[in-house]
Amino acid sequence: MIGSYVAVGDSFTEGVGDPGPDGAFVGWADRFAVLLADRRPEGHFEYTNLAVRGKLLDQIMEDQLPRAVELAPDLVTFCAGGNDILRPGTDPDEVAERFERAVVALTAVAGTVLVTTGFDTRRVPLLKHLRGKIATYNGHVRAVADRYGCPVLDLWSLKSVQDRRAWDDDRLHLSPEGHTRVALRAGLALGVEVPADPEQAWPPLPPRGTLEVRRDDVHWAREYLVPWIGRRLRGESSGDHVTAKGALSPEDIRMRIASVA
Repeated sequence: MIGSYVAVGDSFTEGVGDPGPDGAFVGWADRFAVLLADRRPEGHFEYTNLAVRGKLLDQIMEDQLPRAVELAPDLVTFCAGGNDILRPGTDPDEVAERFERAVVALTAVAGTVLVTTGFDTRRVPLLKHLRGKIATYNGHVRAVADRYGCPVLDLWSLKSVQDRRAWDDDRLHLSPEGHTRVALRAGLALGVEVPADPEQAWPPLPPRGTLEVRRDDVHWAREYLVPWIGRRLRGESSGDHVTAKGALSPEDIRMRIASVA
């Protein structure tokens, strides 16, 4: 029975792609917190989301790790290093060494530390060339999890997110349904009873013609790829000037989810 939960990470854990009614994001971690809170008496669950989009592993360790250690919750979900892996020239072996140091600090104070693998990017145009690098990092994450007794939220094997409807229009972040499926998968990783199967089949889609696919690709490049490249060239991050959501009540999360459902 988990009574306190802290989410640590980047845009994935902040919930980018899953907007609430106020423009702030919900995301899989918030949805997962509701699943956990439903197993507790009302008012007996504490949840804090420290994640901020665009953050590299060292920034997460500097800004979020001390707060997570201070809170010493029953559960920490730790997803970090993905933005490092996306950067040209980074070594997944070296990133994994720093990842392990963070896991050591978290397992010393938290009851359970749930770590997360990266997605299989074979169908993501911008990232499919990094598939081998991500797989290497995933192998390290699993090895670290084995050494420190951490359960693993395995996103590489989550087949349902290979459907394009699981992704936001930017093709880098999950859609609300994608975040929901990850929250369900997280519950299964901890042996929590969940209300639906994260691998439930999607309804069939009508076939798309070549012209439609090309038009979507052009729109995506103009609206998302070019600005993304521009931020990289300017040394900017999407997380600049963004503040973590912090402590959230399950009741508030439920209301925000219901208002956009």
